[in-house]
Amino acid sequence: MPIEEYLQKNFPALEQKTGVTFANKNLLVNALVHRSFLNENRDFALNHNERLEFLGDAVLELVVTEFLFEHYLNPEGELTNWRAALVNGKMCALVAREIGMEEFLFLSHGESKDDNTKARDYILANAIEAFIGALYLDQGWDISKQFITRWVITKLPDVLEQGLWMDPKSRFQEASQEVIGITPQYKVLSEDGPDHQKIFVVGVYLDKEKVAEGTGSSKQEAQVEAAENALKVKAWKGPKVEILERKSGDTYG
Repeated sequence: MPIEEYLQKNFPALEQKTGVTFANKNLLVNALVHRSFLNENRDFALNHNERLEFLGDAVLELVVTEFLFEHYLNPEGELTNWRAALVNGKMCALVAREIGMEEFLFLSHGESKDDNTKARDYILANAIEAFIGALYLDQGWDISKQFITRWVITKLPDVLEQGLWMDPKSRFQEASQEVIGITPQYKVLSEDGPDHQKIFVVGVYLDKEKVAEGTGSSKQEAQVEAAENALKVKAWKGPKVEILERKSGDTYG
């Protein structure tokens, strides 16, 4: 019998959304339990999801690796970058939000209020990995592979088209040099707060034009956000990459 929270939080709706019906419902619930929740609910029947996250991270990476290896003949370095873009925290958080996983999280009161932040994205990314770990234990490799293919690997065309396998600063620099022949420059516009909690605002410029701004707890973080915003402002895609699809009969090497 599943614990009562399975129905209280309407986990059948999550099963319907993902297209997976768990045999062990508690595994599903367990995947959404954040450590902070247990600090305030010490009698809760299940543990936090970190061990499931550990397992799911490995399953996710192997499924994506196998897919890229089987379908593309690009060099190892390029495939490694593509894989990183598909399994990183940002992509995992995006998938979790698309599924609607946030409403099923078990969080402390403090964490519950801290939505739409990088911290929440981190929790969601871990939750999707924990979900995959739970799915692997409950349904095995093939169903886990189907889930990852549907929700993660389908993002690959966008990763390649937008150049998401490259960090935003590098993407913006390559695009700006290719389109207008200018190298972007970054300037700190402001910094506030004590030394241990500085908030930086950085502008990215093309010659004298300020294209966008970014905010972060370090200059580097603010520069990355500024570059990401600048790519949206200019509607520039990432650098083109030669895609070597493996055809029937091609060797793997």
